[in-house]
Amino acid sequence: MTTAREIMSSDATCVRSTESVSDAAQRMAELGVGSLPICGEDDRLQGMITDRDIVVKVLAAGKDPRATQAGDLAQGEAVTIGADDDAAELLRTMIEHKVRRLPVIDGHSLVGIVALADVARSLDDPDAGMLLDALSTD
Repeated sequence: MTTAREIMSSDATCVRSTESVSDAAQRMAELGVGSLPICGEDDRLQGMITDRDIVVKVLAAGKDPRATQAGDLAQGEAVTIGADDDAAELLRTMIEHKVRRLPVIDGHSLVGIVALADVARSLDDPDAGMLLDALSTD
């Protein structure tokens, strides 16, 4: 049984909820990623911020990215997967919530991220294809 821990990228970098959206965008550019987990000062996951969130919810809304905090974009409880959950649960969660990136937690600690590319590299073609098809439809 393949687990989320075996599939994930373990180098997840958080942006603090009190950091500016501008800081988050700069970190995304430095890391070459399109999203970052938002963590509180207690290191607990509060949500995800994406490049699309920055464009639509900050720039297009006329907000100042230097004055807007990353935590302002965290919405509700973050969708996560447990590090030891199996690949079938991971696929179900990504499909059900229509997410392309899924934070992996162990207890309350963020230990990694599973992205669509990680699934494509790690799982059989039919499973990866099923996920891609599910995420590509509205």
